[in-house]
Amino acid sequence: MFQSFTETARPEQGPPRLAALRNAMAEAGLAGFLIPRADAHQGEYVAPCDARLQWLTGFTGSAGFCVALIDAAGLFVDSRYRVQARAQVDTAHFTAVDWPETRLADWLIAHLPDGGDVGFDPWLYTPEQIETARAALGQSAVRLVPCDNLVDAIWPDRPAPPQGAITPWPDAFAGQSHAEKRSALGQSLQNAGQSAAVITLADSLAWLLNIRGADIPRNPVPQGFAILQGDGRVTLFTDPAKLDDTARAHLGNEVTLAPPERFGAALDALTGPVRLDRDSVPLWVVGRLEAAGVALHWGADPCILPKARKTAAEITATRAAHLRDGAAMCEFLCWFDDQPPGTLTEIDVVRQLETCRAATGELLDISFDTIAGSGPNGALPHYRVSEASNRKLLDGDLIVLDSGGQYIDGTTDITRTLPVGTPGEAERAAFTRVLQGMIAISRLRFPRGLAGRDLDAIARYHLWLADLDYGHGTGHGVGVYSCVHEGPQRLSRTGTVPLEPGMILSNEPGYYREGAFGIRIENLIVVEERAPLPHGDGATHLGFETLTYAPIDCRLIDTSLLSTSERDWIKSYHTACRDKLGPLLSPPARLWLEKVTQTS
Repeated sequence: MFQSFTETARPEQGPPRLAALRNAMAEAGLAGFLIPRADAHQGEYVAPCDARLQWLTGFTGSAGFCVALIDAAGLFVDSRYRVQARAQVDTAHFTAVDWPETRLADWLIAHLPDGGDVGFDPWLYTPEQIETARAALGQSAVRLVPCDNLVDAIWPDRPAPPQGAITPWPDAFAGQSHAEKRSALGQSLQNAGQSAAVITLADSLAWLLNIRGADIPRNPVPQGFAILQGDGRVTLFTDPAKLDDTARAHLGNEVTLAPPERFGAALDALTGPVRLDRDSVPLWVVGRLEAAGVALHWGADPCILPKARKTAAEITATRAAHLRDGAAMCEFLCWFDDQPPGTLTEIDVVRQLETCRAATGELLDISFDTIAGSGPNGALPHYRVSEASNRKLLDGDLIVLDSGGQYIDGTTDITRTLPVGTPGEAERAAFTRVLQGMIAISRLRFPRGLAGRDLDAIARYHLWLADLDYGHGTGHGVGVYSCVHEGPQRLSRTGTVPLEPGMILSNEPGYYREGAFGIRIENLIVVEERAPLPHGDGATHLGFETLTYAPIDCRLIDTSLLSTSERDWIKSYHTACRDKLGPLLSPPARLWLEKVTQTS
């Protein structure tokens, strides 16, 4: 099993650790200290040695931050994690703060009316984050000051940095060699008048060099830093022991390996201008370059958009991974439908689904810890079942099952909401409205130049008609045997990057009624060009190809709410499921698929 069910939150450990942190703050002359979830690579998922927020507070969510003051400690979390945060931390010592509704600067000004120095680790914050916070602090007497990491100083048994092996990723899946990528990006730097670029995102390193790693659970990317020169040469700063002879041969003579401790000196030796991404580079890097007198140029990580625009080879590869994964889902769903209400627990569900994926013989890891929330647990969008929270699936429950796999040829992410026994009418009505939103995105045609923020509301239209909504975005970017959450593309109010052909996104509207049930339906989609329609204006439009195939549970659909075109989409989708997945299934699962898709 890849997933464990041990409860990792320890609320009782928070108060003594907070007290130790406050002692360290006092010794450093600080009024406060910032503890982010992120690591030096701004990753959503972090290695155990970088899980400072969890170690201090007990909160295990993948987004949020803490502000520790001498007499207050705020844990800032968004709507996905508020119930979870209040359950995992000692609320007598940590106050959950609704974020982003409450800004960091406003909270600091309110709690430090006389001002004070609030420390932060410049390795863990980007220029954009600190500049935004400082601007919001305005003329207040609160100052954000860089300092050593105080959590590290009080963490006696902090784990060592990860040492996962770095391996080549086949050019046949990538569609380009790393030499081609380096040459093209180096030329783009030269065209912009830049001598080099500093790359700090783990998935950018993986993409640029056609390598994969094992430093971060569930995300097959290597941690490190890189300097890309204008001539296409790269220096990769990571522990050389991570690479065997095969990996070294793959990188070749134009990629130089160096240990991480040589990164600072290499920055000092650069001649500018050097491109830095203010949204991802550690502020420490900026300070080091400025101290060395190196000219800086702010610009996007050069890998970001090329990585997001998947090649034809990557799309072909991930289609195969999604069909394999869809077949595993069908084997699981066939098994699930045979289990009477009251006989399964959430952990049983997670284990069986992982078993079905592993039976493909191709599963390398799960792409994130499976979310299997039944009844009220389903109302927690990022619920993680543990031995302490494990719940039986009872008649009338819904279970939100959000899961995915990592395969050498693709990364999958699929959510299906399933009924246990007989679902209620309120649940069926809400499910149908969520489904209508997912269908609307799936069928969408839209002009070039639109971003996720322009499309997000389309998924919410039918929910809004009933005064319903959900607090997360409609979709995130997804990699190919890489991170399941990949930027910069997204379907959300914060998605400002125009969508382009080849970008993979999730399409996952939902609805959550606290204390009762949750609903989410998710397929992955890829942006593609669409031919002009007859009698249209002739402009090129874009649309989405669906990558995910697994049946949608028709027992939860109130067909009276559906339009003819929506019914037709469901029929067409289920026909495609039969045609694409049927040949991959065991005889019992094939019969099951025929039965459940004919009812649509």
